[in-house]
Amino acid sequence: MFGSFRVPERLFAIAMWAVSIVFAGFLIGLGGKIVAELPGVEQSLQLPDFIDPTRLAPLHVKRDSLLQVERTTRDERDRAAQQHAVARNAYTSQRESFDAWVATRKATTDPAQDPEVLARTRGLDTLKAAEREAESRVEKLDETLLAITQAQESNREAEVELEIAARGTFERARFQQELKVFGIRLALTLPLLVLAGWLVARKRRSEYWPLLRGFVLFAVFAFFVELVPFLPSYGGYVRYAVGIVVSAIAGVYIIRAMRRYLAQRQRVEQQTEAERRRALPYEEALKRIDAGVCPGCERRIATGPNGPANFCVHCGLRLFDQCGGCHTRKNAFYPYCPSCGVPAGAADVT
Repeated sequence: MFGSFRVPERLFAIAMWAVSIVFAGFLIGLGGKIVAELPGVEQSLQLPDFIDPTRLAPLHVKRDSLLQVERTTRDERDRAAQQHAVARNAYTSQRESFDAWVATRKATTDPAQDPEVLARTRGLDTLKAAEREAESRVEKLDETLLAITQAQESNREAEVELEIAARGTFERARFQQELKVFGIRLALTLPLLVLAGWLVARKRRSEYWPLLRGFVLFAVFAFFVELVPFLPSYGGYVRYAVGIVVSAIAGVYIIRAMRRYLAQRQRVEQQTEAERRRALPYEEALKRIDAGVCPGCERRIATGPNGPANFCVHCGLRLFDQCGGCHTRKNAFYPYCPSCGVPAGAADVT
């Protein structure tokens, strides 16, 4: 980029770009703080804020009450299930013992043991009744939990109905908030973009261009970071419309700039070769010739058997000549011969 410049000029060019970037960075930081502290810019709306509190509050109270009852009932159900498990295990153990005893009783056929058979049977009946009672308790608590769950679902459905009724108002308020935020950001960003465009069009040759370029970088950042993400959507219509408008403006500017450039090239090509040579910046001419491009018309330099042509075949600008002292072929824009150091002048020959 800076290959044809002198070493100090290259350092100055790099330093100026550094100044532009640092200046833009400070402007971006300041702009971000200003935007963040603007009233209403970062305000977020929530759907519950638009629900009728007189209808929502009783539902929340009922919801909290049902949650408390559910927790209490589940704890009670867990205890009942544990008691049922203990009763079932006791009955099972006693039943196994009874079956073993009955088998022994049949083997011995001792009539004296008949009253004990009846007593053991009554004990089993008592354990079975306790097991059934515990199981019944668990079943009742399950029914209570089912009723609580149904009540919670009904309560939640009532809350959803309130949310659905409030969603329209919420969406309108949110859209108005988006428009407000976008309007504030647009009011801050649009003047920056207009000023940046004017600076690019009119002040690129200014001695203070490094600072002005930093401001342009800041304006571009503000547009793409602080404005574009906040464009209202309308299902994508707004963004497409803005894209069309921006593309059309950019297209018109580029077309007009191309027309101005072509008209200027025509005026330049109508000048004499000496006039065109004097109008060309020295460093720019060297850079273009090194790139194989004519400094006058910016077309590719034609080549022949001996290398690049001495004259541009498109506009007639002299590109290479011979030193009047040593007759070495050299760049026609060199002020001194690179071989013998003789100043370029009338003694140069083509």
